[in-house]
Amino acid sequence: MPSDPLFDLKNAFYIGNYQGCINEAQRTKTDDIGQKKDLDVFMYRSYIALKKYGLVLDELERYSGPEEVLDLRLLAEFLSREPQARGSVCGELEKRLSSFSPKNETLPIVGATIYMHQGDFVGALKVLSNCATLESMALTLQCYLLLDRIDLATKELNRMVSADEDASLTQLCSGWLHLHTGGDKLQEAFYIFTEMADKNTKTPLLAVGLASVLIAQGKYEEADQCLADALEKDPNHVETVINQIVVSQFLGKSPEVSTRLLAQLKSSNYLHPFVQDYQAKEQEFKKLGLAFAH
Repeated sequence: MPSDPLFDLKNAFYIGNYQGCINEAQRTKTDDIGQKKDLDVFMYRSYIALKKYGLVLDELERYSGPEEVLDLRLLAEFLSREPQARGSVCGELEKRLSSFSPKNETLPIVGATIYMHQGDFVGALKVLSNCATLESMALTLQCYLLLDRIDLATKELNRMVSADEDASLTQLCSGWLHLHTGGDKLQEAFYIFTEMADKNTKTPLLAVGLASVLIAQGKYEEADQCLADALEKDPNHVETVINQIVVSQFLGKSPEVSTRLLAQLKSSNYLHPFVQDYQAKEQEFKKLGLAFAH
């Protein structure tokens, strides 16, 4: 397989080193049109991952490059809106998905990501069904895991291994699949996340993978330290905070700890599906309490 001149940029994005990806995009010079497009795609995707939605929308408003880059406006617009105000974005997405170039590798990723945020994993799988990129396979595998279809996720991983066994995405998906499978596979997941963290920057994304394995193995003290280290790099990384809440319960920490972490989540990531689901359950509990009180 020929080497990818943008390997470092893409690898940084896939392991969650978004600022590193942006830095790489800004210092890379190329006259190749396809590479210029990829530089912009991954740079703007990194800004979206860092929740810089306004910056992305503002710059793409004046952008005169490939349509594939402009498709990222849909994702930035969707994520920047309240859940009840996302309907028009979804309508525009459906129009774009009804007719687009097979060479456009970004729109299916955007569409699948939006559907996954809505919990429509079948819709996401439909969008990805005709894609053959490694990233589309990785998203497909994630959908299968969220649907608890380990059998189909295993088949998808086999496709990824055949395409590029050593790719970061393939290794990440191997770790996620082993973590989801549990049992003896947990140790394999531990080795994968540890090796990736050693070879690359230990990003919060990799730290959460490692901490999740440690939690599943009952090693709560080690998981707590791993998450604490990750929070030093990004205090608002939502998956890290969520896992810290879980670990605090296992370690029997005072209720104030989890209450404080939940308050942090609600203030900085109130649109995250976990927060939305948690608040919905809070409202249900209050309604039940009022019903029994009368």
